[in-house]
Amino acid sequence: MSLMGLPSSGTQGTPFLPKKRKTHPSGSKDSELEKPIRTTLGSVNLREAVKLPPGEDINEWLAVHTIDFYNQVDILYGTLQEFCTPITCPIMNAGSYEYRWADGVAIKKPITVSAPEYVEYLMNWTLTQIENEAIFPQKPGRLPFPPNFKDFVKLILKRVFRVYAHIYHCHFKTIVGFKVEAHLNTCVKHFVLFITEYQLMNEAELAPLKNLVEKILNP
Repeated sequence: MSLMGLPSSGTQGTPFLPKKRKTHPSGSKDSELEKPIRTTLGSVNLREAVKLPPGEDINEWLAVHTIDFYNQVDILYGTLQEFCTPITCPIMNAGSYEYRWADGVAIKKPITVSAPEYVEYLMNWTLTQIENEAIFPQKPGRLPFPPNFKDFVKLILKRVFRVYAHIYHCHFKTIVGFKVEAHLNTCVKHFVLFITEYQLMNEAELAPLKNLVEKILNP
C-alpha cells in the first residue's frame, strides 16, 4: 500500500531509510522544492490520511511518517541556509522560547547553540536514530520494533517541531518571498494532525505555534 507518496509498509520490510543528508547549495530553492513534499496541496484529506489504514502495523506507520517528516523539514530548512546563520540566529529559538541541545551521549548537559548548529545536531542525531536497526528495523526478517519505539518517535518529532517553530517565528517572511509558504503550511498541517492523532506531543511542547495549531485542529 502507498499513501500520499509514503513508502509502502508491507510485511516484507519497509524501505524506511531517508536519503543521506547533503549540504544544499545556497539559493537553490527551485531545485530543492521541485521535489514533491509528499502531500499534494489541497487535494488530500489530511485528517483521514493520517489514520492507520486497516491491517497496517502501527509501528511501521509511525516509522514511515517520522522519516517523512524528517525529510520534509530538512528540505524546507535547506532553502533557508543562507539566511539562518550564527550571525542572524545566534540562539535556537521560536519567539520567546529558547531551545538548547543535548543528545544524552556526546552532549549530556544542554548547551546554547545557534539555530543552524542546533539543526545540524538535530538532523545528524535523527539520522543516527533512523539508521539504528535496533530502533528502526528495515530489512526483511528484521528484528521487531523495540517496545518503547513510540518514545523514540516522540523525541524525534518534538525536536523536528522546533525547526518548524523557528522557521515560522524567524524566517517566515523569507519563506513568503520564495512563494513556498503553501508547502510549509501543508507540511505543518500534516505534522500537527499526525502527532495529534497518535498523541505524540503535549500542549506545552506545541505552545510556540499555539495559534497555528489551534487553527489546524479547529478550522
